Amino acid sequence: MACELDSINVFVPTANKPWNQQRAQHLYRRMAFGAEYTNIQQAISTNPATLIDNLVDAAGAMLPTPAPVWANWALSDYTDVNTQGPAQILEWYTQFMKDMLENGFRDKLTLFWSNHFVTQLSVYNCPSYMFQYYNLIQRHALGNFKDFVHAIGISPAMIVFLNSYQNTAVSPNENYARELYELFTLGADNDYTQTDIVETAKALTGWNGFTDFCAPLTFVDANHSHASKTIFGQTGDWGYDDVVDILFSQRGTQVAKFICTKLYKFFVSPQPNDTIINALAATFVSNNFELAPVYKQLFKSEHFFDDDIVGVNIKSPIDLMLTFIKEGSFSYDQQILSGSQYYGALLGQEIFEPVDVAGWQGNHFWVNTSTLTGRWLICEYFAGWLYQNHPEELKDLALEIVGPTSDPALVTRKVVDFFLSRGFQSPEEYAQATTVFKWEVPQNYYDNGMWNLNQFTVPAQMYYLLLHIFRTPEFQLN
Repeated sequence: MACELDSINVFVPTANKPWNQQRAQHLYRRMAFGAEYTNIQQAISTNPATLIDNLVDAAGAMLPTPAPVWANWALSDYTDVNTQGPAQILEWYTQFMKDMLENGFRDKLTLFWSNHFVTQLSVYNCPSYMFQYYNLIQRHALGNFKDFVHAIGISPAMIVFLNSYQNTAVSPNENYARELYELFTLGADNDYTQTDIVETAKALTGWNGFTDFCAPLTFVDANHSHASKTIFGQTGDWGYDDVVDILFSQRGTQVAKFICTKLYKFFVSPQPNDTIINALAATFVSNNFELAPVYKQLFKSEHFFDDDIVGVNIKSPIDLMLTFIKEGSFSYDQQILSGSQYYGALLGQEIFEPVDVAGWQGNHFWVNTSTLTGRWLICEYFAGWLYQNHPEELKDLALEIVGPTSDPALVTRKVVDFFLSRGFQSPEEYAQATTVFKWEVPQNYYDNGMWNLNQFTVPAQMYYLLLHIFRTPEFQLN
């Protein structure tokens, strides 16, 4: 592995490693769901380190999505729960898709953390808990990770999902204690014992106050174990707050390494690089578990912009659909948003419903013989919708990317390079795509300069070129 690939130093553009469209798109595809052509051009004119600082700071300052009227409804607030409940859930499915498309890094993080602190809507089955869980993630996604851990463990969605409501002094339930260490903070078998889990479960007892379905779940001291517990060698009458304090004081280094590994695998590469991860973990600890400094260090690093990192991750179903919409600056409506959520679920990524408590594993798990054809068809469906309803947007995109020209090969190359992280690898592939783009337009129109990007045929030509791009292996990568 090259020394450059291992470097956590801030990326400084050079003649051999320029700050260009490819690297700017790489940044936006990993930090968000791509960016429009004009935003990419603006990014290229900005120092990359400054740009990344601004993106992270803007995400941190962003207000949470406004609460719906039903944000705190309990069962007694409904007049027809069987009709209103599913409508509310569909509303927030669509809102999540809209937020990811419009809010960039903050809600790429919301997706990431919803697959880390996993809950499943099908288990807690409550719209207000769904919103409260989502709101909590938005508020903590760029904040302090210790505070995040503290808040998520007593959120109603988590209390129900991992059975904390059943955890009492008389009958301790170990589910949340186990996952707190194994999946949320330390990683499997990483410097904790079964005794630590048992003792932690006792310390977490009492979060089972209940008045109504979907109502707040509160702490009941009568259900809490006040016996002495020993956790990571620390003994006392510990409660919920103590567990979090002990975890971060006694196992902070392990927490930092585990979390930075997950961030690396999601935003950089499924193959961990210990040099980079250790540097990030040191930053995490030295900043008292604040997340923003870690994000900035990662995305500003030479490593992140190395050629071997660009265009090597398989897009998730949501990435596949939202990035195409965002980069093309294409129109969409509520039907497209809800449809994207539905098709994402068909392809294995149902928001608010990761496959299990360990979450979606990502990358190669997204693609098999059935999902690959499904990914093609869903992209083709949306391109067909655009061609039928907004054909001029296809022509406008070509004009924006390429400018006025009568050269179909130039149009093809620039459109391909805009949508594919690494373009094609051979002239023959570009030639084949050019043939597709030229479509049914007579060859003499090209030979005599009678064709240009303002011709009425261009929307159809762009449509067929996109269909061709969708079915290339490279389109599945970001």
